[in-house]
Amino acid sequence: MSFVDVIKQKAKESIKTIVLPESTDIRVIEAARKITDEGFAKVVLVGENRNLAEIAGGIDISDITVVNPESFEQFERYVNDFYELRKAKGMTPEKARETLKDPIYFGTMMVKEGDADGLVAGSVCSTADTLRPALQILKTAPGVKLVSSFFIMNVPDCEFGENGMFLFSDCGLNVNPNAEELSEIAISSAKSWHDITGKEARISMLSYSTLGSAPLTDMTSKVIEATKLVKEKAPELAVDGELQLDASIVSGVASKKAPESSVAGKANVLIFPDLNAGNIGYKLVQRLAKAEAYGPVTQGIAKPVNDLSRGCSAEDIVGVVAITALQAK
Repeated sequence: MSFVDVIKQKAKESIKTIVLPESTDIRVIEAARKITDEGFAKVVLVGENRNLAEIAGGIDISDITVVNPESFEQFERYVNDFYELRKAKGMTPEKARETLKDPIYFGTMMVKEGDADGLVAGSVCSTADTLRPALQILKTAPGVKLVSSFFIMNVPDCEFGENGMFLFSDCGLNVNPNAEELSEIAISSAKSWHDITGKEARISMLSYSTLGSAPLTDMTSKVIEATKLVKEKAPELAVDGELQLDASIVSGVASKKAPESSVAGKANVLIFPDLNAGNIGYKLVQRLAKAEAYGPVTQGIAKPVNDLSRGCSAEDIVGVVAITALQAK
């Protein structure tokens, strides 16, 4: 059973409703049909029934909920609530009404109001356009200072990590996090790993140095400080750093480079020091090791909102919806 199949089975334990606002994209409609057939989540398409039926062509969407913002019976309540949320930022009732005609803003308000449990977009819109409404309306989760992202990497025939499975973060959002931000990314990633896999996170704070093996620089000191902050904020977590990649996942290397570490050689959550390293790292593993890469998945928002690649397939959308449903659970 693949990773996504496992996620789908877990999602079926408590069916959640996920909004797909970019319903004029045929890939989204294909994904909605597949999700509905598999029964691991309920789907809401944002749009107008007749228009979507034309786009769907031969795909039957008669049993899928379609919501047109302007004819939605709760639209005026949404407008008033959105206005109240944003009036300190200069929002007016008229501007709120116009803004909520945008499918992503409207879908995000559905999540805010409890009429849906999560949202997935990005097949058409940019990351900024997908996440901006979430940050304005849903905001960050309690106790979370920073929104970040992660990939679940599933490497075939791999003895490292959790039988070849890892969480990589941050590979999609934060360009050059400082030590404080890096510690927040690590703590959020540990929670995400546990929520998705049910297993304990073993966190490696990655660097080109292992526990002082290289001279101290701004790059290594940032990771050292971030590791210290994680241990202070969340002493229950298994975390170590700074660690090189090989010392993080290969027990033979760990025994030589970091023999006293409880994480070295066994890490399943890898925290990259910046976006350069994270983006390069996940793509190397994806392409050279033929790994499945699921993400970027957003973490730290009060309710789950996830961004797709504009080059995604319908099957990619199905996988991200499964993860989003599990996050909502």
